[in-house]
Amino acid sequence: MKFLVDAQLPRRFANWLNEAGYDALHTLDLPRKNLTTDQEVIARATRDGRIVISKDADFVQTFLIEGEPSLLLISTGNISNAELEELLRKNLAGIEAAFASSRFVEITRDALVVHE
Repeated sequence: MKFLVDAQLPRRFANWLNEAGYDALHTLDLPRKNLTTDQEVIARATRDGRIVISKDADFVQTFLIEGEPSLLLISTGNISNAELEELLRKNLAGIEAAFASSRFVEITRDALVVHE
């Protein structure tokens, strides 16, 4: 799987995903870095076949209206980066399985929600 990690999440998530064998970019890797607009993120993700990882509900609205981008929405509320990283690590196999049948997956502190 290929990912594009949005600006409000740390670059180390992209680094960790790369170390785990996935192809991940962070917005800091893009030409406009964290000034990259949501539309530019969506265009890049769509072009490269990447799943956007974000906390930004604007991506949900775009997905519901336009069907893009494939999205892993982080819906944990306030959580430390270390806790979020551990949550993602524990659920990575489930996330991968969920994207086999869906293009919009949400992770909360307690559940992995696969949106149809």
